[in-house]
Amino acid sequence: MLGKTAGGLFWMFRYLERSENTARLIETGFRIALTRADGDDDEWTSVLQTASVAHLYFEKHGQIEAAKAIDFMLRDMANPSSVLSAISAARQNARLVRTAITREVWEAVNDTYMVLKQALARPVSARDLPEVLALIRQQSALVRGAMHGTMLRNDIFDFCRLGTFLERADNTARILDVKYYVLLPSISQIGSSLDNVQWETILRSVAGMRAYRWITQGETSPIGIADFLIFDTRMPRSLAFSVGKIATNLAYLEQAYGTRHPCHAAIDGLAGRLRHGKIERVFEDGLHEFITDFLADVAKLGQQVEADYRFLG
Repeated sequence: MLGKTAGGLFWMFRYLERSENTARLIETGFRIALTRADGDDDEWTSVLQTASVAHLYFEKHGQIEAAKAIDFMLRDMANPSSVLSAISAARQNARLVRTAITREVWEAVNDTYMVLKQALARPVSARDLPEVLALIRQQSALVRGAMHGTMLRNDIFDFCRLGTFLERADNTARILDVKYYVLLPSISQIGSSLDNVQWETILRSVAGMRAYRWITQGETSPIGIADFLIFDTRMPRSLAFSVGKIATNLAYLEQAYGTRHPCHAAIDGLAGRLRHGKIERVFEDGLHEFITDFLADVAKLGQQVEADYRFLG
């Protein structure tokens, strides 16, 4: 496969995943804001930091306001992580690789773009926000369903999956890091009584609340949530699950092309650290430090995949 085609597939699904992840972040900020009696908008600073776009927001708006932060994350084309920016980039990449994907996948991506462009044609009110966020998640699921139901399990599929799970791993790590330290500002507070509503909001942001409750029989704790989102391979948005899928699809590419690249050694090392890691050791060494190292490793892995498979030609 041409590197340019592989790159288009990879980035199409990174951007699709990013649009959904951004919607989940907005929902998290919105829900936490509802639990605060003081009406403070500080929570939106953490949302913007999680998406690594706080500097862009402050350059444009200067001061945090909930309505402006929501609009910036949903609709602002100057924000590369906004839902509208991400879905537009996904559609552009889909057009470039249209002959490599099925008609159903192209139609799902194009329909998603048209539906969300209409839904985001004007600022979204607080009353309508839950419905719009649900629509974004639904459209993302439709594209995934088309991919899983119609595409061959070949190298095309593998590059799509690599984009999805690299983006997902990065996003879950950011949620865990920023949200954890917003709600738990001091390491000395670990194990203290925290607001369960806000902890459940963290789980909601990665669609994991019901699964976590089922596994733990309703018990909620900071270390339990961190363990679930880092090491539980049954959780489809956990770091371990995402890295496992990356490793699987890279292994398929190695087998298909008969070539082992530096990215294969990189994913083996990252998967091994998660496979043998323990949450107690993570907390002992520092959760923030663990997440910072993980994000750096994922970023390097993504760059290595691009270099090894010559996305730029």
